Amino acid sequence: MANFILRRALVAVPVLLGVTLLVFSILQLIPGDPAQILLFGSSPTPQAVENLRHQLGLNDPFLVQYGHYLARLLRGDLGYSYVSQNSVASEIASRLPSTVDLTFAGMLVALLIGAPLGVIAGLRPGSIVDKLATGVAVLGIAIPYFWLALLLVLFFAVKLHVLPSLGTGSPSALILPAVSLGWGFAAIIARLLRNSIIEVYERPFMLVARAKGLSGRTLLLRHAIRNSAASTLTIVGLQFGYMLAGAVAVEVIFGRPGLGSFLVSRIQSKDVPAIQGIVLLVAFAYLAVNLVVDVLQGVLDPRVRRSWAQ
Repeated sequence: MANFILRRALVAVPVLLGVTLLVFSILQLIPGDPAQILLFGSSPTPQAVENLRHQLGLNDPFLVQYGHYLARLLRGDLGYSYVSQNSVASEIASRLPSTVDLTFAGMLVALLIGAPLGVIAGLRPGSIVDKLATGVAVLGIAIPYFWLALLLVLFFAVKLHVLPSLGTGSPSALILPAVSLGWGFAAIIARLLRNSIIEVYERPFMLVARAKGLSGRTLLLRHAIRNSAASTLTIVGLQFGYMLAGAVAVEVIFGRPGLGSFLVSRIQSKDVPAIQGIVLLVAFAYLAVNLVVDVLQGVLDPRVRRSWAQ
């Protein structure tokens, strides 16, 4: 297992390198001069702008700038914000807990809603419960999370006054953002788990298990769910990156001081180092989660464990 984890981690290295190159290249094409942004409001002279460009290394060739950027990343230095003049790492660290709370709360909502619906629908395909779960899945996929967020605010905060719509002052303030973020992913999990369970019950080994007299509960827990969990875990890992991206819009709507609202404000002010730092953090988190999912797949699926030894 250690060799497998090491191989997977080494594969992630060129991916991260490609992300750094792509992000660095694209952000260099953003209209506007970072030096003029930093000096905005001070009526800078052309000479002052040129001096600052030289100080920031903006006059160096592209490859030289990229090399300096990689060297800073290897030291754990994400640079300094053009707007606040603070370290990008410290700016991100102060906002990361809010985004992590929202992301995991949204994932928890998705699992708590999607997993039971998928299991029940898979056990009784074609039943009323299956049709209800399918309807929920269709609505969850069709309704954008930002529009659902507005509906939840209108109903629970404005009409009923039972849940807060803004801020992070209490645990209840996390409910509406988590539901609006996790509902669509719950639909995906439910649909995938339903189809997977139906497929498992049609396999020959399940017929043999029934012939041995195993109870329905044993069939479900030891065979159906365990064999379906591997494919579901893959989707959960892939959806984690989308969950982080969805947190951007949700945080803005609910006024949460996380990475999403921070990224939006920095895009508006063309704060290149801050944008680069957030994108790299999301890419790293996405790769890390998928590595964990690969390991869990090996624990649940013997076929994956056998492939590790090859």
